[in-house]
Amino acid sequence: MFFQVLSSLLLALAASASPALLPRVDVPAPFNSSLFKDLNVSRGLNYHYYAVPADTGKPTLLFLHGFPSTSYDWRHQVAFFQDKGYGLLVPDMLGYGGTSKPLDPQLYVSSLVTRDIVDILNAEGIDRAVVVSHDWGSMTASRLANYFPERFLSYAFLTSGYFTPTFFATPYEENLNLSQAVLGYKNLGYWDFFSSEGADQIILEHFDSFWDILYVNDTTKTITDFSPLGALEAFITNDTRILPADYVTPEERAIQMEAIRQGGLAAPLNVYKIVRGTLEGQDDKGIPEENALIHTPLFFGAALRDYISVSAPIGLAGALIASNSTVTIREYNSGHWVQMTLPDEVNSDLLEWIEGLGLDL
Repeated sequence: MFFQVLSSLLLALAASASPALLPRVDVPAPFNSSLFKDLNVSRGLNYHYYAVPADTGKPTLLFLHGFPSTSYDWRHQVAFFQDKGYGLLVPDMLGYGGTSKPLDPQLYVSSLVTRDIVDILNAEGIDRAVVVSHDWGSMTASRLANYFPERFLSYAFLTSGYFTPTFFATPYEENLNLSQAVLGYKNLGYWDFFSSEGADQIILEHFDSFWDILYVNDTTKTITDFSPLGALEAFITNDTRILPADYVTPEERAIQMEAIRQGGLAAPLNVYKIVRGTLEGQDDKGIPEENALIHTPLFFGAALRDYISVSAPIGLAGALIASNSTVTIREYNSGHWVQMTLPDEVNSDLLEWIEGLGLDL
């Protein structure tokens, strides 16, 4: 129970549109616009993704982004790894970019989303891949390990660690009280706003303020202005402006914001509805008990200045108890968006880890 609570506290964080009607922001270099594809997965939803074939002897890397993002979040990793001959699969996750945006929260539970991802692997003829995940992408990566362990060679978790099969069994309110007792603030209080009706429109009406705090330069401000109950809604509805991070250029910010603005936030916010309520917890009961432990190597990249996910240093425990194989741990002097903040360090560490796996392809 101790590890369940510890992991739960410290490692968290309409019908589909026709593909022809979905907004598209096929982003600039290092992405090659000719390498974007669309696939109708087995449940009839469209996935838009970037696909680069692997050179002989190189594995394919599957990159899974979180909220509120698109495949563009991985631009630094795409540039680095495609030049080295690695295969790449970089989807817009369900609700984002060129991928379908259903409004029914039940369509976002992990047992369904993971099947979508495996459908993409099948369409690309990829038997096994290495997963690299961030934020809510780490929940999908965790469930890929739980439902389809035979399809993946290893797993890398950035900022948000492994979500155990019992992660969402602890009621939201209990987690809030526990975080208040341990951290002195309710680090997941913003889930209440994100899961409320109308939150998508409120955010879009105050989008610059929201983007400032999302990519804030001084991450300690998330302790007071993002995490606590009611704090984020008050911050953005007052149109508060603060110094944004310098690791996202004005041009990159414009690309990111336009991609989210075009698709809206009603669909992406469904992830908070399924975890704030009981949908994901109920869905996770279908995970085979024998798949709770990961039997392949893990990489955990902890962000030392992420005060929402609180991934380091105690969050390392979750990675350590998740696997009976090797766990590679790296700590970064970064906030939440570590793959953008310190891309050279992250890329170098991931490359060293992947090369050290001794994969027999």
